[in-house]
Amino acid sequence: MTDALWMLLLALLVAAALAVVRRRLPVLFWWLVGYPAVTLRVLTTYRATMDACGLTVPASAMRRATARMVGRQAAPVPPRRSVPLPTGSGLVMRLRMAAGQAPEDFNASADRLRHAWGAHAVHVRPTKPGRLELRLVGWDVLADVRPPRRRLRTEPLTLPLALREDGHWHVRDFRTVPHELILGATQSGKSVYLRNLLCGLARQPVALVGIDCKWGVELAPFAPRLSALADTPDRANDVLDVLVDEMEARFRLIGMRGGAGPDAVLTSDVWGLPEKARPVPVVVVVDEVAELFLAASKYDEKRRDAMVTKVIRLAQLGRAAGIYLEVCGQRFGAELGKGATMLRAQLTGRVCHRVNDETSATMALGDIAPEAALAATRIPAERPGVAVVGDSSGGWSRVRSPHLTLEAAAAVCRDTLGLIPELPRLDTFRPVVAQPSAVPAAQPTARPVTG
Repeated sequence: MTDALWMLLLALLVAAALAVVRRRLPVLFWWLVGYPAVTLRVLTTYRATMDACGLTVPASAMRRATARMVGRQAAPVPPRRSVPLPTGSGLVMRLRMAAGQAPEDFNASADRLRHAWGAHAVHVRPTKPGRLELRLVGWDVLADVRPPRRRLRTEPLTLPLALREDGHWHVRDFRTVPHELILGATQSGKSVYLRNLLCGLARQPVALVGIDCKWGVELAPFAPRLSALADTPDRANDVLDVLVDEMEARFRLIGMRGGAGPDAVLTSDVWGLPEKARPVPVVVVVDEVAELFLAASKYDEKRRDAMVTKVIRLAQLGRAAGIYLEVCGQRFGAELGKGATMLRAQLTGRVCHRVNDETSATMALGDIAPEAALAATRIPAERPGVAVVGDSSGGWSRVRSPHLTLEAAAAVCRDTLGLIPELPRLDTFRPVVAQPSAVPAAQPTARPVTG
Protein backbone atom coordinates (compact mmCIF):
# COMPACT_ATOMS: atom_id res chain seq x y z
CA MET A 1 0.00 0.00 0.00
CA THR A 2 2.89 2.35 0.76
CA ASP A 3 4.39 1.74 -2.70
CA ALA A 4 1.06 2.53 -4.32
CA LEU A 5 0.82 5.82 -2.42
CA TRP A 6 4.34 6.74 -3.43
CA MET A 7 3.54 5.97 -7.08
CA LEU A 8 0.38 8.07 -6.89
CA LEU A 9 2.28 10.95 -5.28
CA LEU A 10 4.98 10.74 -7.95
CA ALA A 11 2.35 10.77 -10.72
CA LEU A 12 0.70 13.83 -9.18
CA LEU A 13 4.05 15.63 -8.97
CA VAL A 14 4.83 14.82 -12.60
CA ALA A 15 1.38 16.03 -13.68
CA ALA A 16 1.78 19.26 -11.71
CA ALA A 17 5.26 19.83 -13.16
CA LEU A 18 3.95 19.27 -16.70
CA ALA A 19 1.09 21.69 -16.05
CA VAL A 20 3.55 24.37 -14.93
CA VAL A 21 5.82 23.69 -17.91
CA ARG A 22 2.85 23.86 -20.29
CA ARG A 23 1.87 27.28 -18.98
CA ARG A 24 5.29 28.86 -18.49
CA LEU A 25 7.40 27.04 -21.11
CA PRO A 26 5.03 25.96 -23.91
CA VAL A 27 7.90 25.26 -26.31
CA LEU A 28 9.52 22.80 -23.90
CA PHE A 29 6.16 21.15 -23.22
CA TRP A 30 5.59 20.77 -26.94
CA TRP A 31 8.91 19.01 -27.46
CA LEU A 32 8.43 16.73 -24.44
CA VAL A 33 4.74 15.82 -24.76
CA GLY A 34 2.93 17.63 -27.55
CA TYR A 35 5.00 16.64 -30.57
CA PRO A 36 5.22 12.89 -29.77
CA ALA A 37 1.49 12.71 -28.99
CA VAL A 38 0.31 14.63 -32.05
CA THR A 39 2.74 12.82 -34.36
CA LEU A 40 1.53 9.44 -33.15
CA ARG A 41 -2.08 10.54 -33.65
CA VAL A 42 -1.36 11.80 -37.17
CA LEU A 43 0.49 8.64 -38.23
CA THR A 44 -2.12 6.24 -36.89
CA THR A 45 -5.22 8.09 -38.14
CA TYR A 46 -3.95 9.77 -41.30
CA ARG A 47 -5.81 7.63 -43.85
CA ALA A 48 -9.06 7.55 -41.86
CA THR A 49 -8.97 11.28 -41.18
CA MET A 50 -8.36 12.17 -44.80
CA ASP A 51 -11.18 9.88 -45.88
CA ALA A 52 -13.59 11.38 -43.31
CA CYS A 53 -12.70 14.91 -44.48
CA GLY A 54 -13.27 14.04 -48.13
CA LEU A 55 -9.61 14.47 -49.06
CA THR A 56 -9.14 11.07 -50.67
CA VAL A 57 -9.54 9.93 -54.29
CA PRO A 58 -10.67 6.57 -55.69
CA ALA A 59 -7.98 3.96 -56.15
CA SER A 60 -6.40 3.54 -59.57
CA ALA A 61 -7.59 0.91 -62.01
CA MET A 62 -4.52 -1.22 -61.25
CA ARG A 63 -5.24 -1.19 -57.51
CA ARG A 64 -8.90 -1.98 -58.04
CA ALA A 65 -8.01 -4.91 -60.28
CA THR A 66 -5.49 -6.23 -57.74
CA ALA A 67 -8.02 -5.89 -54.93
CA ARG A 68 -10.65 -7.85 -56.91
CA MET A 69 -8.15 -10.64 -57.48
CA VAL A 70 -7.73 -11.12 -53.72
CA GLY A 71 -11.42 -10.63 -52.98
CA ARG A 72 -11.14 -7.19 -51.38
CA GLN A 73 -12.39 -3.72 -52.09
CA ALA A 74 -9.82 -1.06 -52.96
CA ALA A 75 -9.76 1.67 -50.31
CA PRO A 76 -9.67 5.36 -51.28
CA VAL A 77 -6.19 6.81 -51.59
CA PRO A 78 -5.12 9.80 -49.43
CA PRO A 79 -2.51 12.33 -50.59
CA ARG A 80 1.07 11.22 -50.22
CA ARG A 81 2.74 12.79 -47.20
CA SER A 82 6.18 13.29 -45.77
CA VAL A 83 7.31 12.47 -42.25
CA PRO A 84 5.87 15.00 -39.74
CA LEU A 85 8.78 17.25 -38.85
CA PRO A 86 8.81 19.34 -35.65
CA THR A 87 8.97 23.12 -35.68
CA GLY A 88 9.27 25.69 -32.92
CA SER A 89 5.50 25.87 -32.54
CA GLY A 90 4.13 22.64 -34.02
CA LEU A 91 4.89 20.29 -36.87
CA VAL A 92 4.85 20.43 -40.64
CA MET A 93 4.04 17.86 -43.33
CA ARG A 94 4.44 18.20 -47.08
CA LEU A 95 1.65 16.68 -49.13
CA ARG A 96 1.46 15.70 -52.77
CA MET A 97 -2.10 16.23 -53.93
CA ALA A 98 -3.86 13.65 -56.05
CA ALA A 99 -5.30 14.43 -59.47
CA GLY A 100 -8.38 16.62 -59.16
CA GLN A 101 -7.48 18.08 -55.76
CA ALA A 102 -6.78 21.75 -55.07
CA PRO A 103 -5.43 23.67 -52.05
CA GLU A 104 -8.91 25.11 -51.50
CA ASP A 105 -10.14 21.61 -50.58
CA PHE A 106 -7.62 21.41 -47.75
CA ASN A 107 -8.34 24.97 -46.61
CA ALA A 108 -12.03 24.09 -46.30
CA SER A 109 -11.17 21.05 -44.17
CA ALA A 110 -8.51 22.75 -41.98
CA ASP A 111 -10.85 23.10 -39.00
CA ARG A 112 -11.87 19.43 -39.18
CA LEU A 113 -8.23 18.36 -39.36
CA ARG A 114 -7.50 20.52 -36.32
CA HIS A 115 -10.15 18.76 -34.22
CA ALA A 116 -9.24 15.31 -35.49
CA TRP A 117 -5.56 15.64 -34.60
CA GLY A 118 -5.93 17.74 -31.44
CA ALA A 119 -3.94 20.73 -32.72
CA HIS A 120 -4.55 24.37 -31.92
CA ALA A 121 -4.67 25.36 -35.60
CA VAL A 122 -3.94 23.96 -39.06
CA HIS A 123 -2.57 26.16 -41.84
CA VAL A 124 -2.31 25.22 -45.50
CA ARG A 125 0.23 26.80 -47.83
CA PRO A 126 0.79 25.81 -51.48
CA THR A 127 4.47 25.43 -52.27
CA LYS A 128 4.41 24.54 -55.96
CA PRO A 129 1.93 23.00 -58.41
CA GLY A 130 0.58 19.76 -56.99
CA ARG A 131 2.24 20.16 -53.60
CA LEU A 132 1.37 21.96 -50.41
CA GLU A 133 2.55 22.37 -46.85
CA LEU A 134 0.33 21.36 -43.94
CA ARG A 135 1.42 23.14 -40.75
CA LEU A 136 -0.02 22.17 -37.36
CA VAL A 137 0.31 24.66 -34.50
CA GLY A 138 0.51 23.06 -31.06
CA TRP A 139 -0.73 25.95 -28.88
CA ASP A 140 -1.86 29.56 -29.05
CA VAL A 141 1.39 31.26 -30.00
CA LEU A 142 -0.25 34.71 -29.83
CA ALA A 143 -1.07 34.35 -26.12
CA ASP A 144 2.41 35.51 -25.03
CA VAL A 145 4.60 37.01 -27.75
CA ARG A 146 8.20 37.83 -26.94
CA PRO A 147 10.99 39.18 -29.15
CA PRO A 148 12.99 36.44 -30.89
CA ARG A 149 15.90 35.25 -28.76
CA ARG A 150 18.21 35.33 -31.74
CA ARG A 151 18.14 38.15 -34.26
CA LEU A 152 16.54 37.04 -37.50
CA ARG A 153 18.57 37.47 -40.64
CA THR A 154 17.05 40.38 -42.49
CA GLU A 155 18.06 42.64 -45.35
CA PRO A 156 18.12 46.44 -45.09
CA LEU A 157 14.66 47.95 -44.69
CA THR A 158 13.20 44.62 -43.57
CA LEU A 159 11.97 44.27 -39.99
CA PRO A 160 10.37 41.35 -38.09
CA LEU A 161 7.55 43.20 -36.34
CA ALA A 162 4.96 40.66 -35.19
CA LEU A 163 4.46 36.93 -34.71
CA ARG A 164 1.91 35.30 -37.00
CA GLU A 165 -0.56 32.72 -35.79
CA ASP A 166 1.26 29.98 -37.75
CA GLY A 167 4.47 30.57 -35.77
CA HIS A 168 6.34 32.55 -38.43
CA TRP A 169 7.32 36.19 -38.03
CA HIS A 170 5.62 38.89 -40.05
CA VAL A 171 8.47 40.76 -41.74
CA ARG A 172 7.89 44.30 -42.95
CA ASP A 173 9.79 44.68 -46.23
CA PHE A 174 9.70 48.28 -47.44
CA ARG A 175 11.15 47.46 -50.85
CA THR A 176 8.38 44.95 -51.54
CA VAL A 177 5.52 46.77 -49.79
CA PRO A 178 6.62 50.42 -49.77
CA HIS A 179 3.60 52.01 -48.06
CA GLU A 180 1.42 50.77 -45.22
CA LEU A 181 -1.79 51.72 -43.43
CA ILE A 182 -1.98 50.99 -39.69
CA LEU A 183 -5.36 51.28 -37.97
CA GLY A 184 -6.33 50.70 -34.36
CA ALA A 185 -8.50 52.11 -31.61
CA THR A 186 -7.18 53.39 -28.29
CA GLN A 187 -5.50 50.61 -26.26
CA SER A 188 -5.61 48.25 -29.25
CA GLY A 189 -1.84 47.83 -29.58
CA LYS A 190 -1.30 50.16 -32.53
CA SER A 191 1.24 52.24 -30.59
CA VAL A 192 3.23 49.14 -29.64
CA TYR A 193 3.39 48.05 -33.28
CA LEU A 194 4.61 51.54 -34.21
CA ARG A 195 7.26 51.45 -31.46
CA ASN A 196 8.66 48.19 -32.79
CA LEU A 197 8.71 49.67 -36.27
CA LEU A 198 10.51 52.86 -35.22
CA CYS A 199 13.03 51.01 -33.06
CA GLY A 200 13.86 48.64 -35.90
CA LEU A 201 14.35 51.52 -38.33
CA ALA A 202 16.33 53.55 -35.77
CA ARG A 203 19.06 50.89 -35.85
CA GLN A 204 19.49 51.32 -39.61
CA PRO A 205 20.86 54.26 -41.65
CA VAL A 206 17.39 55.56 -42.49
CA ALA A 207 16.00 59.09 -42.28
CA LEU A 208 12.86 59.15 -40.12
CA VAL A 209 10.32 61.92 -40.60
CA GLY A 210 7.42 62.25 -38.17
CA ILE A 211 4.13 64.06 -38.85
CA ASP A 212 2.00 64.24 -35.71
CA CYS A 213 -0.57 67.02 -35.79
CA LYS A 214 -1.56 66.36 -32.19
CA TRP A 215 1.28 68.65 -31.07
CA GLY A 216 3.72 65.75 -31.29
CA VAL A 217 2.49 63.88 -28.23
CA GLU A 218 2.81 60.47 -29.93
CA LEU A 219 6.14 60.90 -31.72
CA ALA A 220 7.90 63.29 -29.32
CA PRO A 221 9.56 60.42 -27.33
CA PHE A 222 11.33 59.38 -30.55
CA ALA A 223 12.53 62.90 -31.36
CA PRO A 224 16.27 62.20 -30.75
CA ARG A 225 16.31 59.86 -33.76
CA LEU A 226 13.98 61.83 -36.07
CA SER A 227 15.40 63.85 -38.94
CA ALA A 228 12.26 66.02 -38.95
CA LEU A 229 9.13 66.38 -36.83
CA ALA A 230 5.99 68.33 -37.71
CA ASP A 231 3.61 68.83 -34.80
CA THR A 232 1.07 71.27 -36.34
CA PRO A 233 -0.86 71.26 -39.62
CA ASP A 234 1.05 74.29 -40.94
CA ARG A 235 4.40 72.71 -40.14
CA ALA A 236 3.22 69.41 -41.66
CA ASN A 237 2.35 71.24 -44.86
CA ASP A 238 5.87 72.69 -44.99
CA VAL A 239 7.50 69.30 -44.35
CA LEU A 240 5.48 67.73 -47.14
CA ASP A 241 6.65 70.50 -49.48
CA VAL A 242 10.26 69.65 -48.64
CA LEU A 243 9.64 65.92 -49.11
CA VAL A 244 8.11 66.50 -52.54
CA ASP A 245 11.13 68.62 -53.48
CA GLU A 246 13.45 65.87 -52.24
CA MET A 247 11.55 63.30 -54.31
CA GLU A 248 11.81 65.43 -57.46
CA ALA A 249 15.54 65.93 -56.89
CA ARG A 250 16.03 62.18 -56.59
CA PHE A 251 14.16 61.58 -59.83
CA ARG A 252 16.45 64.08 -61.55
CA LEU A 253 19.43 62.19 -60.13
CA ILE A 254 18.08 58.91 -61.46
CA GLY A 255 17.58 60.44 -64.91
CA MET A 256 21.06 61.94 -65.00
CA ARG A 257 22.73 58.69 -63.90
CA GLY A 258 20.72 56.65 -66.39
CA GLY A 259 21.96 58.74 -69.30
CA ALA A 260 25.52 59.35 -68.08
CA GLY A 261 27.19 57.44 -70.92
CA PRO A 262 27.11 54.35 -73.11
CA ASP A 263 28.18 52.12 -70.20
CA ALA A 264 25.63 53.54 -67.76
CA VAL A 265 23.30 51.06 -66.11
CA LEU A 266 19.69 52.01 -66.78
CA THR A 267 17.51 52.11 -63.69
CA SER A 268 14.11 53.41 -62.69
CA ASP A 269 14.67 53.71 -58.93
CA VAL A 270 17.36 54.66 -56.45
CA TRP A 271 18.30 51.05 -55.73
CA GLY A 272 19.79 50.72 -59.19
CA LEU A 273 22.23 53.57 -58.58
CA PRO A 274 25.81 52.96 -57.40
CA GLU A 275 25.98 52.63 -53.64
CA LYS A 276 28.07 55.77 -53.21
CA ALA A 277 25.58 57.85 -55.21
CA ARG A 278 22.48 56.29 -53.70
CA PRO A 279 20.48 58.66 -51.44
CA VAL A 280 19.46 57.42 -48.02
CA PRO A 281 15.97 55.93 -47.64
CA VAL A 282 13.34 58.12 -45.98
CA VAL A 283 10.45 56.70 -43.96
CA VAL A 284 7.62 59.14 -43.27
CA VAL A 285 5.41 58.26 -40.30
CA VAL A 286 2.04 60.05 -40.36
CA ASP A 287 0.36 59.55 -36.99
CA GLU A 288 -3.41 60.05 -36.73
CA VAL A 289 -4.00 60.67 -40.41
CA ALA A 290 -7.52 61.97 -39.73
CA GLU A 291 -5.95 65.20 -38.45
CA LEU A 292 -4.71 65.90 -41.98
CA PHE A 293 -8.26 65.71 -43.34
CA LEU A 294 -9.97 67.88 -40.71
CA ALA A 295 -11.01 71.37 -41.75
CA ALA A 296 -12.89 74.01 -39.76
CA SER A 297 -12.61 76.93 -42.20
CA LYS A 298 -11.96 77.69 -45.85
CA TYR A 299 -8.28 78.21 -45.08
CA ASP A 300 -8.18 74.78 -43.43
CA GLU A 301 -9.88 73.23 -46.45
CA LYS A 302 -7.31 74.72 -48.83
CA ARG A 303 -4.44 73.55 -46.64
CA ARG A 304 -6.03 70.11 -46.24
CA ASP A 305 -6.44 69.64 -49.99
CA ALA A 306 -2.83 70.67 -50.50
CA MET A 307 -1.50 68.25 -47.84
CA VAL A 308 -3.59 65.32 -49.05
CA THR A 309 -2.43 65.93 -52.62
CA LYS A 310 1.20 65.90 -51.51
CA VAL A 311 0.76 62.71 -49.49
CA ILE A 312 -0.86 61.02 -52.49
CA ARG A 313 2.03 62.15 -54.71
CA LEU A 314 4.53 60.66 -52.27
CA ALA A 315 2.52 57.43 -52.18
CA GLN A 316 2.34 57.19 -55.97
CA LEU A 317 5.94 58.10 -56.78
CA GLY A 318 7.91 57.77 -53.55
CA ARG A 319 8.85 54.11 -53.87
CA ALA A 320 11.19 54.71 -56.81
CA ALA A 321 12.79 57.62 -54.95
CA GLY A 322 13.32 55.64 -51.74
CA ILE A 323 10.61 57.49 -49.79
CA TYR A 324 8.17 55.27 -47.90
CA LEU A 325 4.98 56.01 -45.96
CA GLU A 326 3.59 54.63 -42.71
CA VAL A 327 0.10 56.08 -42.25
CA CYS A 328 -1.48 55.49 -38.83
CA GLY A 329 -4.85 56.36 -37.37
CA GLN A 330 -7.75 55.32 -35.18
CA ARG A 331 -10.18 55.31 -38.06
CA PHE A 332 -10.06 55.67 -41.82
CA GLY A 333 -13.10 56.00 -44.01
CA ALA A 334 -14.45 57.65 -47.15
CA GLU A 335 -16.22 60.21 -44.97
CA LEU A 336 -12.84 61.81 -44.21
CA GLY A 337 -13.23 63.61 -47.47
CA LYS A 338 -11.51 64.13 -50.78
CA GLY A 339 -8.53 61.91 -51.46
CA ALA A 340 -9.07 59.29 -48.72
CA THR A 341 -10.00 56.47 -51.07
CA MET A 342 -7.25 57.38 -53.52
CA LEU A 343 -4.68 57.40 -50.73
CA ARG A 344 -5.92 54.05 -49.43
CA ALA A 345 -5.36 52.50 -52.86
CA GLN A 346 -1.64 53.39 -52.71
CA LEU A 347 -1.11 51.91 -49.23
CA THR A 348 -0.73 48.27 -50.25
CA GLY A 349 0.30 47.07 -46.80
CA ARG A 350 -2.53 46.91 -44.25
CA VAL A 351 -2.44 46.36 -40.49
CA CYS A 352 -5.79 46.51 -38.71
CA HIS A 353 -5.96 46.22 -34.92
CA ARG A 354 -9.21 46.32 -32.98
CA VAL A 355 -11.26 49.24 -34.30
CA ASN A 356 -14.34 51.00 -32.99
CA ASP A 357 -16.42 50.62 -36.15
CA GLU A 358 -16.82 48.13 -38.94
CA THR A 359 -16.31 50.82 -41.59
CA SER A 360 -12.64 51.24 -40.68
CA ALA A 361 -12.01 47.49 -40.85
CA THR A 362 -13.73 47.32 -44.22
CA MET A 363 -11.76 50.32 -45.46
CA ALA A 364 -8.51 48.69 -44.36
CA LEU A 365 -9.08 45.11 -45.49
CA GLY A 366 -12.31 44.92 -47.48
CA ASP A 367 -10.59 45.40 -50.84
CA ILE A 368 -8.07 42.65 -49.97
CA ALA A 369 -10.28 39.90 -48.53
CA PRO A 370 -13.75 40.28 -46.98
CA GLU A 371 -12.99 37.51 -44.50
CA ALA A 372 -9.95 39.50 -43.29
CA ALA A 373 -12.17 42.49 -42.45
CA LEU A 374 -14.54 40.16 -40.61
CA ALA A 375 -11.63 38.71 -38.62
CA ALA A 376 -10.52 42.23 -37.63
CA THR A 377 -13.95 43.04 -36.18
CA ARG A 378 -13.70 39.96 -33.96
CA ILE A 379 -10.46 40.89 -32.19
CA PRO A 380 -11.23 40.85 -28.44
CA ALA A 381 -10.50 43.95 -26.38
CA GLU A 382 -8.67 41.91 -23.72
CA ARG A 383 -5.92 40.94 -26.20
CA PRO A 384 -4.21 44.20 -27.18
CA GLY A 385 -1.62 43.90 -29.89
CA VAL A 386 -3.53 41.35 -31.96
CA ALA A 387 -4.05 42.57 -35.52
CA VAL A 388 -4.91 41.33 -38.99
CA VAL A 389 -2.17 41.90 -41.57
CA GLY A 390 -2.89 41.81 -45.29
CA ASP A 391 -1.38 42.92 -48.56
CA SER A 392 -2.47 43.47 -52.13
CA SER A 393 -1.92 39.80 -53.00
CA GLY A 394 -5.02 38.87 -51.01
CA GLY A 395 -3.17 36.97 -48.30
CA TRP A 396 -3.81 37.80 -44.66
CA SER A 397 -2.98 36.49 -41.21
CA ARG A 398 -3.50 37.30 -37.54
CA VAL A 399 -0.41 38.64 -35.81
CA ARG A 400 0.63 40.07 -32.47
CA SER A 401 3.54 42.38 -31.70
CA PRO A 402 5.85 41.79 -28.73
CA HIS A 403 5.23 44.27 -25.96
CA LEU A 404 7.66 47.19 -25.97
CA THR A 405 7.39 49.94 -23.38
CA LEU A 406 7.60 53.59 -24.33
CA GLU A 407 10.68 54.05 -22.11
CA ALA A 408 12.55 51.22 -23.86
CA ALA A 409 11.65 52.56 -27.31
CA ALA A 410 12.76 56.07 -26.37
CA ALA A 411 16.05 54.68 -25.03
CA VAL A 412 16.73 52.97 -28.39
CA CYS A 413 16.16 56.27 -30.20
CA ARG A 414 18.57 58.05 -27.84
CA ASP A 415 21.23 55.37 -28.29
CA THR A 416 21.03 55.50 -32.10
CA LEU A 417 21.36 59.28 -32.35
CA GLY A 418 24.59 58.91 -34.31
CA LEU A 419 22.83 57.06 -37.17
CA ILE A 420 20.83 60.10 -38.31
CA PRO A 421 21.82 60.61 -41.97
CA GLU A 422 22.54 63.99 -43.48
CA LEU A 423 19.63 65.51 -45.39
CA PRO A 424 20.15 69.29 -45.61
CA ARG A 425 16.59 69.92 -46.77
CA LEU A 426 15.24 68.61 -43.46
CA ASP A 427 17.64 70.44 -41.12
CA THR A 428 15.12 73.21 -40.51
CA PHE A 429 12.61 70.70 -39.14
CA ARG A 430 15.03 68.78 -36.91
CA PRO A 431 13.37 68.52 -33.47
CA VAL A 432 15.12 70.25 -30.60
CA VAL A 433 16.06 67.67 -27.98
CA ALA A 434 16.71 68.85 -24.45
CA GLN A 435 20.06 67.72 -23.12
CA PRO A 436 20.05 66.14 -19.66
CA SER A 437 21.32 68.57 -17.04
CA ALA A 438 24.48 67.69 -15.14
CA VAL A 439 23.15 69.34 -11.98
CA PRO A 440 20.78 67.07 -10.06
CA ALA A 441 17.32 68.47 -9.63
CA ALA A 442 16.29 69.54 -6.16
CA GLN A 443 14.16 67.06 -4.30
CA PRO A 444 10.64 68.31 -3.57
CA THR A 445 9.90 69.03 0.06
CA ALA A 446 6.88 67.37 1.58
CA ARG A 447 4.28 69.85 2.75
CA PRO A 448 1.15 69.24 4.73
CA VAL A 449 -2.10 69.35 2.82
CA THR A 450 -4.18 72.39 3.78
CA GLY A 451 -7.52 73.70 2.91
